[in-house]
Amino acid sequence: MPNTREPVTLRRSPGEVCFPGGKSEAVDKDEIDTALREAKEEVGLQPEKVEVICRLVPGIDKMNHLVTPVVGFVEDTFQATPNPGEVSDVFVVPLEYFVKPLHYKPLPYRTSSGYSNRMHCFTYHDHEHKMPFKIWGLTAHFAVFLALIIFEKRPTFEVDYDLDNLISSSENNFMNLYASVYERKKSNL
Repeated sequence: MPNTREPVTLRRSPGEVCFPGGKSEAVDKDEIDTALREAKEEVGLQPEKVEVICRLVPGIDKMNHLVTPVVGFVEDTFQATPNPGEVSDVFVVPLEYFVKPLHYKPLPYRTSSGYSNRMHCFTYHDHEHKMPFKIWGLTAHFAVFLALIIFEKRPTFEVDYDLDNLISSSENNFMNLYASVYERKKSNL
């Protein structure tokens, strides 16, 4: 049963906040296997304790790797056991924070391929750790998109989506980004 606050679990590696995840390996059948394996390795989340719901529209990271988010429910009693070789902190943020944040700053950016967009940057003050965490980039992008889907309400900040056609506009944004990365790679050959 999911927590009624719809929290998301994030991890922090040296200086960077992100969801559990990583590169696929030969043993992985698909993105879901990769996500479950990585979550187990990084934060001790047993795959059988996850009710996988869906995959979201992919994104492209700063190294031009395709990243596919996998969404699932986990019991709110889950206690993370961070792998100290990969993760320095694990913290939970209420999903609603990504539509009604206390601390938000938009950052304009241009990808290496020349595609212009807006990067979301949140600062979340975690009471348990007694410290702020900066959540930005692709992690913030995925969290905002998921929050928009779940809560079906307008955020308190601007987004690059048609909120009346969220899924199709997200797919269009991704295809435009992918096309710009592809064109850049093609022109560098």
